This record gives sequence, C-alpha cells and structure tokens, in this order.
Amino acid sequence: MIMWRKVINLNKQSIPKNNLNLNKYLNLIKTRDLSNDNNEKKKLNNDSIIELSSAQNVNKSENKNENENLLNLIKDSANFNEITNNNWSTTPYNSAGEKIALLCNNNKKNKIKINPTDTTIFMFPGQGTLKIGAIKKYLHYPRVKELFDISNQVLGYDILNICLNGPQDKLNKTEYNQVATILTSLSALEKIWEETPLAVDNCKAALGYSVGELTALIFSGALTIEDGIRLAGIRGAAMQYASDQEPNQGMLTVVSKSRVNINKACKDATDWAINMGISLPVCQIAIYLCNQTRVLAGHEKSLEYIINNNKNYKINIIKRLSVSGAFHTPLMKPALKSYIKALNEIEIQEPRVTVYSNITAEPYKSCNQIRKSLPKQIISPVKWEQILHSVYKRPHGNTFPRTFDLGSNGTMKTILEKNNFAAADSCTTV
Repeated sequence: MIMWRKVINLNKQSIPKNNLNLNKYLNLIKTRDLSNDNNEKKKLNNDSIIELSSAQNVNKSENKNENENLLNLIKDSANFNEITNNNWSTTPYNSAGEKIALLCNNNKKNKIKINPTDTTIFMFPGQGTLKIGAIKKYLHYPRVKELFDISNQVLGYDILNICLNGPQDKLNKTEYNQVATILTSLSALEKIWEETPLAVDNCKAALGYSVGELTALIFSGALTIEDGIRLAGIRGAAMQYASDQEPNQGMLTVVSKSRVNINKACKDATDWAINMGISLPVCQIAIYLCNQTRVLAGHEKSLEYIINNNKNYKINIIKRLSVSGAFHTPLMKPALKSYIKALNEIEIQEPRVTVYSNITAEPYKSCNQIRKSLPKQIISPVKWEQILHSVYKRPHGNTFPRTFDLGSNGTMKTILEKNNFAAADSCTTV
C-alpha cells in the first residue's frame, strides 16, 4: 500500500491562489476587526499598530515590520476562516487498508504477532539542531522540492532559501527554525521512502521532540502537510513574540545525579532573581533528556545564578542552547492564544501510527486529546526521557525495532543512546 509517497501528491493546482498563506494573514490582520475580552469590535489600523508597538517599547529598527507582524499575530490569534476549500490538502495516507489497520492496532481480529526487528520507529527532532545547508543532501529526491513549494505558498516566504543560505542567525530564529526543522525531517522521510520503503510501511510509532511532535502528527496522518506547516509557522512566530515580550530568557543543559539538587538550585535561582528585581521570575526543568541530564529554562539572571553556583549544587554545566526563549515554561504563555485558535480551526484525524504526547509521555488516544495537549506542550516540560523509556523498555536480551533519526544529524540518536544503549545500536541517522 502506498503510504508516505502520497504526502507529496501535488500538481500546479494543488493550492488555489485564493487560499490564504501565513504571511498574507499577518498583513491582513492589520485591518481586521478584533474581539476584545468583552467581545466588542474595534478597528485596528496602521496608526493603532504603531501605538501598540510604542506601548511595548519596540525599537524602530530594521526588524520593525517583523515585530509588528508578531504582535498582530498574538493580538488577533491565528484564523483559517478564509480557507474555505480543504479538498486540496494532502495527507500521508490515501486510504485505510490492511496495513493501516495493523499499524493502528484498531483491527483486533487482524492483529498478528510481528517480530520487533521487522518493525520501525521514527524519531523527529526539535528546534536547535539545524545548520545552514543541511537540507542539501535531500534535495535530489523527487518530491522534496515540491514539499518546499507547498511550504513557500503556505508561509508566504522562501523557507528553502533560508535553509540553504541563512544566515545562521536568521535560521536560528524561532519563527523560521521550527518550520525549517519540520521540513528537514519530512525531507529525510523522502530519502527513507526512496531507499527503504518497507521501513515506512512497517513503522509502528512516531516520536516527536518538542516541535517535532507536529512532524510526527503529519507523518501519522493526524495533520495534513499544509495544516502542519501553518501550525508550525504560527507556533514559531508566537513563541518568538513571547520571547521578545520578556527579554533575557534562555535555556541551559545540565547534568546532575540528584534531581533534588536540580530542584533546589532552581528554587534558589528563582529567589535570587526576585531579589534582583525580576517580578515574575522563572527557573525550572523544561526538558527531561535522560536520567542525569536536564534542560533548564528561565530568565537570564536565574540561569546565571546556576552557572555561577553550580558546584554548590553538584551540577555540571554542559552548554547554553542557541534559542531565544525559555521554551516549555510559563514564559511562553503569550504564545498560547493564537496557537489555540489555530488548532481549533483545523481538522485533526485519528493518528494511523502511535504518536506520543510530550507532556504525558503516553500515546495519544483521541483527536480531542491532541487538540488540548499541543498548546500545553509550549508551557510544560517535555518528558522525552519518559517517552523513550516507555517505548524501548523490555526484558534483557529482547530485540529492538529499527529506529530512524530523521533530520537531526545524529542528535536524537545520541540522546537515545544515553537512555538505552541497546536500542540506539539499532538506530540509523538519516
């Protein structure tokens, strides 16, 4: 049965010109009637946008237009109402067949015992692993260019050019990096399809790290490519806006044998930040990577405290992450409104392979659960370690499924290795 190949089922008419792309949407909302908390309508024109920007102390710089777009995005929320025809949307699966039933485990009568070595698991990375030009190795596969053509039309800008030419500082920006990360993973899937199609057919679970969860949902058929790319664009822009609203945020990877020490360090760092005059300080675990490794996130002052006092808490500092915000913490709350509204205005299908939630570390059980959980992931810790334990835990001596690290240049395999060396031995970097 044809599966992933049907994702890229395009022709020149696949996206009608009257459908709204994200960039046009950002411009359109400058003049759209907005709803305030009392459901009263008021007209937002260019003059009021300038006033709002001034109220937020946004500097008049070369990035002024981008900041206004991000502000408008949050004020108005994402809206897909202008898109009235969804017949052109593409999906990873063309129909439900016997293999789909086996992959979903929905058809209990037809369920058969499968050797783990004959099955596969796909891992999709999150933001922060992508380098300029990483996409080049996938461009010669037939449908990758068409995948980027879709994305350029949906987003309203040339994301492929950013992936190829950067500069790296631009590619690192959250509003571009999240979309680019998803597209790189989907391009890696094209390589798998062309070279090892059975690996796609035999996939039992899709694991997505942070924004990679959207990639997993696209692959599973829960989201169409178009909706998934739009959500990633809105998510990235909204999280960039949230980062800009509370400057001096960051993320820090640390190693400690004691979780108690990490929690105490975060509490003390928060108290210290309060004494420094920060009104709503944040310092907490944002990502559970493996048994002794955590990613902390919060205000810059609190992270500086941990760096300067790490020996007192028996914490080793690994590195600062190249991100602009304290992702997966309450500092991202300004990003929620637009993202929730966007999710509420798209159709979500039942995943046709198992997809794990980042906030529960358990498989999604319904479309409604997906819709409710995705926004929570933005402000809640990512339980990646728990997901890997759930997926790969088995008695000693048992075999493991073949795992594919799609688009991270080996980063996801390294994390898997720290959690389960035997499982990582069966992992291939694509």
